[in-house]
Amino acid sequence: MNVFAINGSARLERGHTAVILNAFLEGVKKAGAKTELYYSQKLNIKPCTGCFYCWNKETLGKCVIRNDDMDMLYPKLRKADILVLAAPVYIPLPDYFQSFMNRLLPLMNPVLKTTPNGRTRAITNKDVRIKKIVLVSTCGWWEMGNFNVVLHIAKELAANMSVEFAGAVLRPHADYMVPDDNKTKKVLENCELAGFQLIKDGKMHPDILKQISKPLIKRKNYIEENI
Repeated sequence: MNVFAINGSARLERGHTAVILNAFLEGVKKAGAKTELYYSQKLNIKPCTGCFYCWNKETLGKCVIRNDDMDMLYPKLRKADILVLAAPVYIPLPDYFQSFMNRLLPLMNPVLKTTPNGRTRAITNKDVRIKKIVLVSTCGWWEMGNFNVVLHIAKELAANMSVEFAGAVLRPHADYMVPDDNKTKKVLENCELAGFQLIKDGKMHPDILKQISKPLIKRKNYIEENI
C-alpha cells in the first residue's frame, strides 16, 4: 500500500504539524505501507487557473500548467492508495497547501454523480488509486472547534473525489507539547498507533483519535496564560 503525505506547514520540519505527522507516518510504515512525504512550502506549485483544461475530453487528466512540481507529483498521487493532508490551522489553510489542493482537479473526472442526499459529486479518473483521505492538523488555540473549517474542507475534498474520508488526527493547543513530557509522549504514541491501525485495520479507532486530542492543560489555565 502506498501512502502520499503532504505537510502544508510553513515551519516545515520544525513545526508541531511535522511532529504529529511524523509519528503518524511511523505507524503507517510499521504496518507495512510505503510512504512519501512532501512539504508544500518547498514545492513550486502554481495556482490553478480554473480553465478546466484537465476536464476536456481530449486532454482529460492533464493540467494546462507545465514546468512546476505538480508534474512530478501527479504520477505519485495516481499510484497512492491513501492521501494524507497535513496542515496547521491558518485562516483557514496555508497558501501553498491550498494551491496544492486546488491542483488536484486533474485527478477527478467530469462525469458527475448524484449522491443519495442530493449532492452532485465527481469521481476519480480510472488511473487514480486513491481510496482514502486522512487529515492531520494542529492548532494553537485550546478548543477543538478551531478545526471545524479545515475538517470540513478535507471532508468535502474526499466527497468530491468520491473516496472515503478515513478520519482526522487533530492536536489542539499544540504549543503545549513538550519534548520528553509524559503527556506529549502519550500523544505521539497514539499518533503512531493511529497510523498503524489505518493500514492494518483499514480505519483509525475513535478512542485513539480522542486520546490524541486530549487536553494537555485545563482550559482555565490556558486562558489565564494567554489572555
